[in-house]
Amino acid sequence: MADELRGLILEGEFKPGQRLGQEMLADRFNASRMPVREALRQLESEGLVSIVPHSGAWVAKLDAFEFDQTYKLREVVEPLAIRESIPNLSEEQIDRLVELVKEIDATAGPRRDIEGFLRLDREFHLLTYAGVRHQPLMEMVLRLWNTTQHYRRLLVHRQAVDDVVATNLDHALILDGIRRRDPEAAGAMVQLHIQRTRKTLVDPSDDTFG
Repeated sequence: MADELRGLILEGEFKPGQRLGQEMLADRFNASRMPVREALRQLESEGLVSIVPHSGAWVAKLDAFEFDQTYKLREVVEPLAIRESIPNLSEEQIDRLVELVKEIDATAGPRRDIEGFLRLDREFHLLTYAGVRHQPLMEMVLRLWNTTQHYRRLLVHRQAVDDVVATNLDHALILDGIRRRDPEAAGAMVQLHIQRTRKTLVDPSDDTFG
């Protein structure tokens, strides 16, 4: 159940701040409340759900300050993760990254596939960190990605053509650093890539964090 609920949250079917009633989820998944509670606790540990004692569970959301701080944390953590990862990435994993860059580029056609982009973008970045050997570091990366998924979706909806080109170029430059086994170049590019997102959303519309 946790896998299914995670997917629904990451795909945007359940929105940030939406209440996740145990009875509603039990009916939806045709399950008792015990597995529902277990799934909610697991997703809380991953940063996707907020549980308030004696009140209930909600899809996690960030206010403007938390968003800013979370992205600044990503600017530190993810360059470290990719630097630690690159020496341990296999040639097969790098070949998949090459494919992903091409697949991501293909989503930027006349009728842009936003959900396809988000899925491929997540796979690309998390695969670049697949060589991390320190489990707490990888868990932190995953938690930061989960808690900011909604804001990446918002960003993609807002992007102009030039922004899409810049994003895809970032991916190509990150990949270049990986293929050359240059952790510092790749880390610097990851930091710039995340910083661009934070600055794009630094003055969000009223409903972004509402």
